[in-house]
Amino acid sequence: MSEKSGKAFDFKLFKRLLGFTKAYRWIFYFVAISVILMSALAVARPYVLKVAIDESIIGKDSEALLTYVLIMGGILFLEVLFQFAFIFYANWLGQSVIRDIRVKLFQHMLRFKMAYFDKSAVGRLTTRAVNDIETISSIFSQGLFMIISDLLKMGVIMGVMLVMSWKLALIVFAILPILVYATRVFQRAMKSAFEEVRTQIADLNSFVQERITGMKIVQLFAREETEYKAFHAINEKHKKAWIKTVWYNSIFFPIAEIASSIAIGLVAWYGARDIFEGGAITVGIITAFIQFSQMLFRPLRQIADKFNTLQMGMVAANRVFAVLDTEAQIANEGTKQWQEARGEIAFEDVRFSYIEDEEVLKGISFAVQPGETVAIVGATGAGKSTIINLLSRLYERDSGVIAIDGMPIEEYKLESLRKGIAIVLQDVFLFADSIYNNITLNDPSISEEEVIKAAKAIGVHDFIETLPGGYHYNVKERGSMLSSGQRQLLAFLRAYVSQPDILILDEATSSIDTYSEELIQKATEKLTEGRTSLVIAHRLATVKKADTIIVMDQGKIVEKGSHQQLLAIEDGYYKNLYEVQFMAEEAV
Repeated sequence: MSEKSGKAFDFKLFKRLLGFTKAYRWIFYFVAISVILMSALAVARPYVLKVAIDESIIGKDSEALLTYVLIMGGILFLEVLFQFAFIFYANWLGQSVIRDIRVKLFQHMLRFKMAYFDKSAVGRLTTRAVNDIETISSIFSQGLFMIISDLLKMGVIMGVMLVMSWKLALIVFAILPILVYATRVFQRAMKSAFEEVRTQIADLNSFVQERITGMKIVQLFAREETEYKAFHAINEKHKKAWIKTVWYNSIFFPIAEIASSIAIGLVAWYGARDIFEGGAITVGIITAFIQFSQMLFRPLRQIADKFNTLQMGMVAANRVFAVLDTEAQIANEGTKQWQEARGEIAFEDVRFSYIEDEEVLKGISFAVQPGETVAIVGATGAGKSTIINLLSRLYERDSGVIAIDGMPIEEYKLESLRKGIAIVLQDVFLFADSIYNNITLNDPSISEEEVIKAAKAIGVHDFIETLPGGYHYNVKERGSMLSSGQRQLLAFLRAYVSQPDILILDEATSSIDTYSEELIQKATEKLTEGRTSLVIAHRLATVKKADTIIVMDQGKIVEKGSHQQLLAIEDGYYKNLYEVQFMAEEAV
């Protein structure tokens, strides 16, 4: 459903949504039957009351009156019973459906390319996965079945009214077109208003989430007042979007109430006249018609309200399905399983651009032999991290060939490829969980004993043991309870535990203490020992020890060789870099 479609209701979208109820079709049928029975029972009460008035109260038959009272009590009991069943199972159905949609959505998002997340606000995606999907449940609990129930009830009521007194029925029916027209206009206006509401909710969520995540930057640069004003403006738009829905409600519902009151007044006036003139209308019929009129107009008012709920759910469903329909996955058509690769890496004339026509890698070629450690150096933006992203297929190259052990990486199963490569990124991400779960990433095949053994091997066991709870210490969101050096050490341990055939290190030691740096140096030596390693080098010791150094500048490889070979190049890029950066580091 297009957000700008102008349709009051999109049946194609609705049919797709109903497809998720197939797994619960018996519950769906039960709720539908409950709705039908509730409609029939609701209409039965005024009719029994009419008979009771005309035959028992006016006829002064107390025994018959008692019988009718008992009948009405039984009808009321059944209404309550089916109302309970409807409310419980309609909500159960709604929650089951949104659980399935949410699982499907999250599973779909897990396989998106990094490029999709680069262009999509986190807060907006969170809104889709949480708020919007929750709104969909109201389609079943408050929208769909209640609208069907009200329509059925109205149809039965109109039929009974025509049978009882066609004259009074026509009086009531004459008011209906006004209310139907008002309802139609109201529905269209509310659809547009609710689309705006959902947009503003997504914007608000996105803004708040980003500012909370980046609160450190906000405070360090004294941006509190500026961000407050920006939030105030966004919040004001959110309020105005909701006020628009309130405005439409405040117009429609008084009109509906006035129409209902006029119909009841006309029924009472005409019915009384007919009784005075000795006509066929009775007090019981007038009483029943007053109740029927209320029951006829109330559902019409409620249908508009419930249609709002249905519309909100449909708008939310449209947004969720838009994400589900997004084809942004990395192609996973490989058939080869990664099995103890030798670790030979080859890049052949590889080109890549994050933004079309703005190449980041401009036809680079290099080879890494099994067990070799290759350091990649260069200025920021030279394309070093992009090589990591392409090798692990977080992004897809524009052209050229990337191969491991002579096999293009696309021919490996994606999960298999990524399990064979371990990456320690410069910006370490830790989940709000225990150290143990952050290391194993909840892989049940890795025992705590294995983690401890690996931690001892790379020299981080003692550091972990100093924390409260040791390996079960909760590092909180993004590892906020640990220093940057400690987070880096855990990233090394995470990589080592996976026992990869290829290791990629994006070193970062600029903001860590000397003790952590010594541990990282030891961990680096242990991790790179005997396995193919690509290292984005920031530290002189790593650069010197590398078998080969690749020097990059503006997306191209400008120099390649060992430390000594590159230093021998007169006025070379690496030599200048060494003299400016690395020698300063060595002096310190």
